[in-house]
Amino acid sequence: MAKYLLLKHYRGAPAAVNDVPMDRWTPAEIDAHMTYMDDFAKRLEESGEYVDGQALKPEGAWVRSDGDGRPPVTDGPFAETKDLIAGWMIIDVDAWERAVELAGELSAAPGAGGKPIHEWLEVRPLFPAPPTVDD
Repeated sequence: MAKYLLLKHYRGAPAAVNDVPMDRWTPAEIDAHMTYMDDFAKRLEESGEYVDGQALKPEGAWVRSDGDGRPPVTDGPFAETKDLIAGWMIIDVDAWERAVELAGELSAAPGAGGKPIHEWLEVRPLFPAPPTVDD
């Protein structure tokens, strides 16, 4: 089994077919989208392919170390909205082809007007866990 990260972007990916921003959806459209996402995750939990996933809020900050004994720096440069990630899901599947198949299915979550978004999702393999040393 190999783990893959499915990334949902606010902006920056090629335009979705149903490219209406979520902040312009009705509450019912948002509920339908979230239900689809939850049902998708539950189905993958049952098949043993789901690892974890979360939706992310758009706000945040860049943080870096400014050296020993100094507080972290938390101001600019800031990410542009197009670079923000809307959410992610980690799956554990047998092959790249299965990861692509699931990403395609997730891409069809409903959006504005109840129509599938057909959004682009970024699929990235995770490095395997480093080997552990047994005593």
